[in-house]
Amino acid sequence: MKQRLLLGPVLILLLVGGIWLDGWLDRQRMPDWLGQIFPGHRDYPPGVIVFIVVLALSFVASRELVKILRDKGIQASMRLCCASAMIGLAVSCLVPTEFKGEHSATIVSSAAALVLVISLAFYSRRQKFEGVIAATGGTLLAFVYLGLMFGFIPAIRREHSAWILLWILVTAKSCDIGAYFTGKAIGKHKLIPWLSPGKTWEGLVGGVIFAAAVGAFGVEVLREYGHTSMPTWQWGALAGVLFALVAQMGDLMASLLKRDAGVKDAGKILPGFGGMLDVIDSPLLVAPVAYWWLRVVVHHVTPE
Repeated sequence: MKQRLLLGPVLILLLVGGIWLDGWLDRQRMPDWLGQIFPGHRDYPPGVIVFIVVLALSFVASRELVKILRDKGIQASMRLCCASAMIGLAVSCLVPTEFKGEHSATIVSSAAALVLVISLAFYSRRQKFEGVIAATGGTLLAFVYLGLMFGFIPAIRREHSAWILLWILVTAKSCDIGAYFTGKAIGKHKLIPWLSPGKTWEGLVGGVIFAAAVGAFGVEVLREYGHTSMPTWQWGALAGVLFALVAQMGDLMASLLKRDAGVKDAGKILPGFGGMLDVIDSPLLVAPVAYWWLRVVVHHVTPE
């Protein structure tokens, strides 16, 4: 608890600082030498800082995922899994916007096929077939889980303000905070004891209520400061409930991987929290849902 209380505010400050820097960079002119590399662009594209941070987090989390796979007895390659996650991240959010939908889908499918073929060739390179299926599956897991899914965060940033992205991330993680303290205070009935013994139904309800409040408050703040495309606070509360439930699913999904490997935490890089994967597990699943929520609600349900 002490370590969480000490490190938690630091992580929040780093998150807010990174989002502010990303939004500030949007208003800056690219230096001439960069303009020559990217002709037709005079200003920085949205989400440069977000993409760099997500790239770094994906790399660290990929290393933790490989350790989980190895604890399970799956001899996954550290380099290949990290590279696969980077490829998945790149194709999920860096496809030019002028590409048609079918072309974008073909690029992602081609990347997945490439990762599959390279993995099969790599893991059978010593003329041995034992463990090839499991190791290839682990590499594809890195491609999807820490690549394609993580790529929805910079994809959201490319289409929306940095502060809208911050609202999504804070709302998603607020469920963890509300669930943790509510569960500690009044939690009695176990949610899924065989998978996550520490979670309770009382904690889940407390987390959902807190996330709904944060979602509603965040929407009102965004609208107050010029984001008029955002919906009313009622929609923000509904988003909070949705993000909270999905965030808990993301946390349980990561728990499933760790339980299967017989480990409690994905790593030890963050004292009190565990590994990087233990921190980003809920936003990983929330990001795709939030992307489509924004598409539907902001663009079709609540016009400016």
